[in-house]
Amino acid sequence: MRFSDPFSFLLLTLFCISVNATPTYTALPAPAGKPNDPAALVALGRQLFFDPRLSEPRGTSCASCHAPDKAFSGNHGSGIGVALGSRPASLGTRNTPSVLYLRFTPPRFFYESDDDLVPTPYGGFFWDGRADTLAEQALGPLFNPSEMNNKDAHQFSRKLQQGYRASMQQQFGATIFDQPALATKAATSALQAFLRSDEMTPFSSKYDAYIRGLGTLNAAEMRGLRLFRNPDKGNCASCHQFNDTSSNPARSMFTDFSYDAVAVPRNRLIPANRNPKNYDIGLCQTAATLHWPDSTQWCGYFKTPSLRNVAARESYMHNGVFTSLRDVVAFYATRSTRPTDWYKNKVGEKFDDVPAEYSDNINVNALPYNRPIGATPALSDSEIDDLVVFLKTLTDAPYLKAAQNRK
Repeated sequence: MRFSDPFSFLLLTLFCISVNATPTYTALPAPAGKPNDPAALVALGRQLFFDPRLSEPRGTSCASCHAPDKAFSGNHGSGIGVALGSRPASLGTRNTPSVLYLRFTPPRFFYESDDDLVPTPYGGFFWDGRADTLAEQALGPLFNPSEMNNKDAHQFSRKLQQGYRASMQQQFGATIFDQPALATKAATSALQAFLRSDEMTPFSSKYDAYIRGLGTLNAAEMRGLRLFRNPDKGNCASCHQFNDTSSNPARSMFTDFSYDAVAVPRNRLIPANRNPKNYDIGLCQTAATLHWPDSTQWCGYFKTPSLRNVAARESYMHNGVFTSLRDVVAFYATRSTRPTDWYKNKVGEKFDDVPAEYSDNINVNALPYNRPIGATPALSDSEIDDLVVFLKTLTDAPYLKAAQNRK
């Protein structure tokens, strides 16, 4: 079933049940159509995105962490895999993902395939899916003490009035600043419009040219594509879904918008992780807030990101533990067969960034995670190299230089 806009599938898809207001569908939604945002609203959102006056103290914009030269990812120069906020030495606990192509991310829903034992969550924004729309996602960093650190809507509204009074009144009416909460909501609607604009969905990669019939992939890239697709080798496409038989790039988002518990190694550079009892448990916090049944079954789960422009990023995984794309692919290939390559701690603990009580949630059944210690990995070193070469074809034209500078 096809849907023409980001939200119409909420009304048109075959509806079964809901899990405490999170709907469950019998079919996965097709890619969203192009939104009909006014050009002036997009332009306002772009100004807000790049404005360093909107943080407290001033000096940090959305673009400070979502840097254009890093494919709108990055961590404000922290160097440890998580974001540096507006206050001196304020550090978050998660890696800043790219905000490109977010208009294709659907709101939260559940879907139960033939292979699932229970309905599986999809969609939503942030690593833990806690925001249901792009406007809600844009709201988060503005008031997070570890990010842009605005105290409340009154403080933020005053900043908007100083820089955007006339343009916001033109967009939203003369009384928009009478209620700070409404002014804040209006600003996030503008940010949403920019984030889902054509500028943020360029589709200008080598892969896009290939599926449009306007270019070719070389031998190594083609080997990597086949490995990516092969369920007995990389098995990447089981979660990072794509369709190289369609000339429509929107059919190849390289994510199914789901969540997985892959148990990446602990990032010991994160200050909060100096406390051995500190854990980021991911989706189950959102599940508990939304009152999903048995919310603890989702502890250790994090969003499956799109791999578009993955080669231009400076760090990887939800905790930013890896700085090399090759290491990421090698981790997936050898996590089960050579765990000591990845989990390096004094007690030899495997899966060292997931609390022991949630270890049963970790994905140990899907290929390539299901091989025993000491077995031959699903991918050889040369196959890992080919996969990385293919992943680099997903880089859009503006970010090729950033990708070339990455390992």
